[in-house]
Amino acid sequence: MDPQTVIAKRIARELKSGMLVNLGIGIPTLVAGYAAPDVQVFFHSENGLIGTGAIPAEGMAHPTLTDAGGRPVTALPGASTFDSAISFGFMRGGHVDITVLGGLQVDQTGHLANWMIPGKMVPGMGGAMDLATGAKRVIVAMQHTAKGQSKIVATCTLPITSARPVDCVVTELAVIRFTGGKAVLAETAPGVSVEQVRSATEADLTVADDLHEMRLS
Repeated sequence: MDPQTVIAKRIARELKSGMLVNLGIGIPTLVAGYAAPDVQVFFHSENGLIGTGAIPAEGMAHPTLTDAGGRPVTALPGASTFDSAISFGFMRGGHVDITVLGGLQVDQTGHLANWMIPGKMVPGMGGAMDLATGAKRVIVAMQHTAKGQSKIVATCTLPITSARPVDCVVTELAVIRFTGGKAVLAETAPGVSVEQVRSATEADLTVADDLHEMRLS
């Protein structure tokens, strides 16, 4: 199973019926495809849509129906569209139950950097700051390393997205939760040892008393 699938499948287990869930660009968009059939979730796109559906079949895309990254989506029966001001009101007002965001770095206290690499042109932060600050739970979906370097670091060297720590990070190796300013190793992926996670992680990890293997189905 490829790393992105492992991450998306594990995060999908966090979804419960009735939740309003925002999925960021990249790996987070894969999560919707692995939600359990009996779980009825309202997926929110920050550009103004609740009720996003699957990627449309070839030739069926509508130019004005896209996700926040500009990619074509469908709208499920009962979906609602609205302007960005209302959409950001949902995000800032604490109405989003879970947001799943991509990450460039997360430090050992849970601070996320996910919107800019200095010296590179970027279109802007988008809704990342609002989601990371306003959602009830913030889950980061990212691969554990990039070019051999840990993305879970002692201190972020990239610009921070929000002063609020995230709730957890899910990678292809582990689930790491942040409580009391500590990075706690809560789950390891199937076939992955604690030692393997630690060797791939720059941040200090505390191993949970109830550490267990990640369930993907």
